[in-house]
Amino acid sequence: MIPLFKVFMNHDPDALNLFIDTLYSGQLAQGPCVDEFESLLGRFFKNDYVVTVNSCTSALTLVLNMLKNKVYFDPGRTEVLTTALTCTATNWPIMTEGYRIKWVDVDPTTCNLDLDDLKRKISPMTKIIMLVHWGGYPVDLDKVRDIQNVCKEEYGFKPYVIEDCAQAMGAMYKRKRIGSHGNINCFSFQAIKHLTTGDGGAIVFPDSESYQKARLLRFFGIDRDKRPKTPMVQDYRLEEPILEAGYKFHMNDVAASLGITNFKKLGWVLDRQAENADYYYEALANVTGVKLMTRSPDVCSANWLFSLRVKDKTGFMQFMKENGIMVSQVHNRNDRHPCMSEFLADLPQLDQLEKELVCIPVGWWVDKEQLEYIVNKIKEFYE
Repeated sequence: MIPLFKVFMNHDPDALNLFIDTLYSGQLAQGPCVDEFESLLGRFFKNDYVVTVNSCTSALTLVLNMLKNKVYFDPGRTEVLTTALTCTATNWPIMTEGYRIKWVDVDPTTCNLDLDDLKRKISPMTKIIMLVHWGGYPVDLDKVRDIQNVCKEEYGFKPYVIEDCAQAMGAMYKRKRIGSHGNINCFSFQAIKHLTTGDGGAIVFPDSESYQKARLLRFFGIDRDKRPKTPMVQDYRLEEPILEAGYKFHMNDVAASLGITNFKKLGWVLDRQAENADYYYEALANVTGVKLMTRSPDVCSANWLFSLRVKDKTGFMQFMKENGIMVSQVHNRNDRHPCMSEFLADLPQLDQLEKELVCIPVGWWVDKEQLEYIVNKIKEFYE
């Protein structure tokens, strides 16, 4: 079976030595490897305000919690506009942090948010817009900025934008990396992502104040850089007075050492997946029964997924499986889960897209012979 996903691990002996050394260093929790990994990411994004955490879900939860102090937060009423076509990890933190979800329909040409529908659904209670770069294909961030400005003119404030970049490591929008356009950005280093730490995540902030606060809140609110200074406290283990309670969301050195190791090959992974995606766009361009997603010259996808719209989705998926090719919709729409019943909305474009959406293997592990085999099987099915 040609897999849809596969874990990438750098097998370079020199790189793996860092992981082994970390295991026997006596320093497994947050330490020098976390600092080094954050520095690597900072150089990658050309932004020093990078905070690593133990998952992208933790990153989103932490950011949503922090924004309560920046918006007029009314539990159960303050809206987050978001997409239903994503991993539940995008939307569950909205629920657990007490916000109200307001679903936005999906653009069937990209699988991202329909920005016209987003504009229509802005209201006085909309304080946050949650974007997902589906499959690593960037949302039109200029148009999102225009919508923020419209909100400012109509209601007197700009909603904050959180970019869920879990699938978009290395993607580019107008020659700048996703993560460097002035919004709050949450990345995933989960097992099957372009860059893995086993599990983990990172937040890239646009400002120093948020960055400093997140560093505290990811570890109970404790400033790990300070040692006890109170005259009566001589115990090195006792923390300074905590001003705001936080979470246990920090990354550890074991995970960070994997991140450092695998970061050395990130460019290679991205290049291989881009080459595979280019092959599909050329080879499948004129296949009856298949619609390819839009590609704009202004963007460069990270190609974590290669999404198709196909006729006879059920038959197509069964045929591909019988021929040893794993395909999937990848994520079930979030709005149909029973725990989301209070937020039901009419999403006609997603209704139609779901009947057609399938993703085929595009990863670094798919070689030229397999690419040709996959394309030939797709053509065979529709012939």
